[in-house]
Amino acid sequence: MKKSIELDWANLGFNYIKTDYRYISYWGKGEWDGGTLTEDNTVHISEGSTALHYGQTVFEGMKAYRAKDGSINLFRPEENAKRMQRSCRRLLMPVILTDVFVEAIKKVVKANEEYIPPYGTGGSLYIRPYMIGIGDNIGVKPAEGYLFSIFCMPVGAYFKEGLVPTNFLVSEYDRAAGNGTGAAKVGGNYGGSLLPGSLARERNFSDAIYLDPITHTKIEEVGAANFFGITKDNQFITPLSPSILPSITKYSLLYLAEKRLGLEAREEDVFVNQLDRFTEAGACGTAAVITPIGGIQYKDDFHTFYSETETGPIIKKLYNELTGIQYGDVIAPEGWIIKV
Repeated sequence: MKKSIELDWANLGFNYIKTDYRYISYWGKGEWDGGTLTEDNTVHISEGSTALHYGQTVFEGMKAYRAKDGSINLFRPEENAKRMQRSCRRLLMPVILTDVFVEAIKKVVKANEEYIPPYGTGGSLYIRPYMIGIGDNIGVKPAEGYLFSIFCMPVGAYFKEGLVPTNFLVSEYDRAAGNGTGAAKVGGNYGGSLLPGSLARERNFSDAIYLDPITHTKIEEVGAANFFGITKDNQFITPLSPSILPSITKYSLLYLAEKRLGLEAREEDVFVNQLDRFTEAGACGTAAVITPIGGIQYKDDFHTFYSETETGPIIKKLYNELTGIQYGDVIAPEGWIIKV
């Protein structure tokens, strides 16, 4: 008999909710153990763990979706596995093989199936894989042991009032160094973003926009998301930089913009003093899929895109196409959806 979960599905936020099971695996003496599901949501590690002192920690974010027929969709989980592998290599951590990663995701989703919000609520099951360096250590060096874990929780629709534009402030802070860890999904990138984000919200902006760390002339990221813009001649443009996290949502939108909407889609420099080339703009990532950008404050200038109150037509089409694929209402490109 299936467990009955009593949650207000229509009013879920993006908050931690303890679910029943999480996956955990340990690496030591050059190999991973078999991994297991556990009900314990407390991590027990040594006080000398490199994750605590030297930032040897990487993570991913992804979702599972309930389709109309009741089945469960995972959206491009192999891409999350590959990105996590790149992050691990950057921090000299052991990798999780793609098939092991995907099977572990499936186990966690299946074990917590009752927590997946029903189709039509706009909610989903947020999945957080992560890896940390553990063990008794005090020197600045890679850990001798590692913990890989996956937990999940139900989250609501990101836009409670629909797809509504929001405004952003260009920060004076850098998100990442030019040859640093910007392209890896490591904890330190996010810890450093807390202050700029807080300063932006104090001025009634949603978050900070970061420029490239070398010239401070080109847009790189919008908070923890990737930027994109739609030009007056129907081009989908998104920044290209070695210090940008390669968003799976961004690359999905690049494909859909070209193959489904017929736009010219490419990555290139996006100069902050040339925003008038765009009629629409947005930020994209796992949490919101797309956040429409109403306007950007850069020094003393405020630039408005399509509208501060209404979402532009192309962004609406992109949002509906991608979310339709995720929930199974739109035919997906081959290999994008994996059933649990």
